[in-house]
Amino acid sequence: MKVIVIGGGQVGAYIADLLLKSDCLVKVIENRENVLAKLKGELPHDVIIRGSGTEPNVLESSGIVDADVVAAVTGADETNLVASTIAKFEFAVPRVIARVNNPKNSWLFDSGMGVDVRISQADLMAHIVVEQMDLKNMLTLMKISTGDCSIVQLAVDAASEAVGRPVKDMIIPQDSLLIAILRGNDVIIPRGDTIVCANDKILALTDEDSQVVLNKLFGPFSRIG
Repeated sequence: MKVIVIGGGQVGAYIADLLLKSDCLVKVIENRENVLAKLKGELPHDVIIRGSGTEPNVLESSGIVDADVVAAVTGADETNLVASTIAKFEFAVPRVIARVNNPKNSWLFDSGMGVDVRISQADLMAHIVVEQMDLKNMLTLMKISTGDCSIVQLAVDAASEAVGRPVKDMIIPQDSLLIAILRGNDVIIPRGDTIVCANDKILALTDEDSQVVLNKLFGPFSRIG
């Protein structure tokens, strides 16, 4: 998977590091000299692109033409919005993710502006606080900008029949996508031959109907086809 990260601050650098450890192809676009100097001590030099993520020529030099995902995660909402619009409508990037810094701007980050997934720290914290009241195995982390889908976190029960099985042997609901497996300090991008272990935490994109299926799949006494 090829990912272009726009913004090399703490958030962008952390995302890039995680993706590199998961064998993704990553480029980070940043134009602040002090941040660039810091990035050079944290990431391989060939990952770093000097320039603005709102300039098409810079995006082209990063390889956006064949990118699978663009993540605009700067600290400026206007930059993230412009970069998202260019990525989606000029370069037809399949998946565009944008960080929302000011909750009042959240309404702007929708599919009409090229944003597939908007991530708001305020929304994230609110969902965590509310959902923990009846959390059990599943935690709704955030609502995305379109439809009724959410990114959820599921805890794999030790008694689940999913334990020890590869992802390809499980029947995942059609409207769901497994995004990542959190195992200790490791972040694993799930593939067909990835084995699920007890106490894994699985991040999934799913709608409300499929949440019930996923909870049974990774909970105790689950049934796998």
